[in-house]
Amino acid sequence: MRSETEPSPLLQAENLTKIFRSGAEEVAVFSGLNLEVLEGERVVLLGESGAGKTTLLHLLAALDTPTRGELYFRRQELSRFTAAERAAYRNLRVGFVWQLHYLLPEFTALENVMLPQLMAGTGFEEARQQAQSLLGEVGVEKASRRRAGELSGGEQQRVALARALANRPALLLADEPTGNLDRRTAGLVMDLLERLHQTHRLTSVVATHNLELAQRASRTLRLENGQLIETVVPRFY
Repeated sequence: MRSETEPSPLLQAENLTKIFRSGAEEVAVFSGLNLEVLEGERVVLLGESGAGKTTLLHLLAALDTPTRGELYFRRQELSRFTAAERAAYRNLRVGFVWQLHYLLPEFTALENVMLPQLMAGTGFEEARQQAQSLLGEVGVEKASRRRAGELSGGEQQRVALARALANRPALLLADEPTGNLDRRTAGLVMDLLERLHQTHRLTSVVATHNLELAQRASRTLRLENGQLIETVVPRFY
């Protein structure tokens, strides 16, 4: 039995199976996968390209549905969510950062961070103030009026982080957030991810090949042969 002081599960996956079909062919990405992520954890997913890390993140974000098995968010079954409830879960409960920033290039940094809030029904001035505050947190407040397409790669990823946090989510999912950055810029983004996790009281699940980022996790899991295996990442000095 879990004690009152022990963190509760934020996410749970039970017997998760995902099969892709192409004509008569079936490809099982994983089968019977189990996962539990506690409130406040920083979990890193490792694995070879094609192992299914991105697919798993898409399922956790309710961007896709499993073939079999069940996902729970705070013990609520995602499969029972209506279309509107799934959309609200994606927009309000989950922040997602991709390897590619997917900012709207013709919009300013400020407008990109305001947009998820406006879609959620936040008033314009409140959304503007929240966006400006978040851009300050990630260190690009001076670029708030510049179009996203005019920003450097590091600046774009910082704006993407601010956008992911715009609606104050409980869960941050990140898919190779440092994959397109040089080593110095990647280090700055890793520091930022760590700080934002603490200050925003997030639960984070990050898929990466970056071992330096994995070393900062509270728990590291390797997705291999369709199963999650807890692993220890060696430190290099």
